[in-house]
Amino acid sequence: MSTVLLVHAKGGPPLGHVLSRTAARADVHLLALSALPPAVAGSAGRLCATVTTPGDMERRDLVSLIVAHAREVGADAVLTFSEYAVVAVAEACETLGLPGAGPAAALARDKRLMRGTWQRAGLPQPAFRPVATEADLQAAVDSLSCPLLLKAAWSAGSTAHQIIASSGEASAAWARSRQVMEESARLGYAELHVAEADADFVVEEIVSGTAEDWFDEPGWGDYLSVEGVVTDGVFHPVCLSGRMPTVEPFTERAGITPALLSPEAQDRVVDLARRAVDALGLRDCGTHTEIKLGSDGSMWLIETAARFGGAMTVPQIEEVFGLDLVGMLVDHLLGRPVTWPEQALTPAQARGAAGSLVVLAVDGHGEAWQDRRIWDFPVVASHVPLSPDSELSVVAESSLPDGGVVPVYDPAAGANTMAALCLLSAADPRTVLKDFETLVDALPRVLPAAQGEEVPV
Repeated sequence: MSTVLLVHAKGGPPLGHVLSRTAARADVHLLALSALPPAVAGSAGRLCATVTTPGDMERRDLVSLIVAHAREVGADAVLTFSEYAVVAVAEACETLGLPGAGPAAALARDKRLMRGTWQRAGLPQPAFRPVATEADLQAAVDSLSCPLLLKAAWSAGSTAHQIIASSGEASAAWARSRQVMEESARLGYAELHVAEADADFVVEEIVSGTAEDWFDEPGWGDYLSVEGVVTDGVFHPVCLSGRMPTVEPFTERAGITPALLSPEAQDRVVDLARRAVDALGLRDCGTHTEIKLGSDGSMWLIETAARFGGAMTVPQIEEVFGLDLVGMLVDHLLGRPVTWPEQALTPAQARGAAGSLVVLAVDGHGEAWQDRRIWDFPVVASHVPLSPDSELSVVAESSLPDGGVVPVYDPAAGANTMAALCLLSAADPRTVLKDFETLVDALPRVLPAAQGEEVPV
């Protein structure tokens, strides 16, 4: 049987899902750069030939660590599903002569390089400036049109996003974003390979999006993502995932598969995603391209990642379209024949719909909960009235244990302040959206109150 070295770090699809699909295709050796979620630790021992947790000294040269471990276990393929390890694994694969994202992986990780590449290719995106110091930010604010969005160049999950409405807000935004990146690094949500990546930022103009010109019913967010894969340098779109509106500033609340676009609109979106991925020059990896939707058919690129979408995007695709993307990518990296979709799959080809909801202490209007609440999934499952055929579950490895206090939502910290991740299966995308709206409205009412806990003012 073939051998795969799987490099685990925080973020990406749930580790339990990834492990089971990879182990069905090959002997798995797990290199754990982040602690294993308690809900997965037991199954990891059963599914993996070895589980290795390197010490701090070994991590200082991450590429060398991965290369050495791959050679030690005789890996036929090396891969990761974490944003924070993508670049290191790509470089290790180059050294080992194994298929991977390739030398261009950093272009799909560093938002400054990504935007510069797209600018040279003439692709639609917000006006931007790279910033490395507060003085850089102030100069960028003076040259661009407010409102602006300051974001960390190597972040994920909407971490360290700050809206700058006027020139006078630049200094405070810079200080807060730097602080959040330092906090994220301590939590393990930070780039693992590039030194001092938490000091790199980009600021960009906020474009005016609209969902009304793209969707037939209200409730959808004004952006979506194209899920795909690159094999031997050729981009294969798989499907589109829609969104609920973000929570201020731009924290994602929910992803829904499939996105309910017309065939003509889907073709236009996929074409832009293809041009974005092609411009980056990726070789062998999953892709996740986010696109902002505007009026009169306008679109802007948000970002592309050299890995599959995070949260439950991959399990949603498997449930709805019957495609095991993890197993298919493993097969490709091992040199086995794989049949990818000839074109992006549509809602007409879907078997129902599925969505994942990030539980944040924010109501449907974007307002913070009035008091602190205890996370209790059994209470949610029994007290929230969802559609008759809908099924709701909780992703244990991505959620607080029942009894944990729901964190206060911090706009700058984004998904770092999530309490839980829920998966919903339903008859169609409209039902998923409706049930998620019901769930968001009900949570601050049905969850038990936290005694003695106050919401910070």
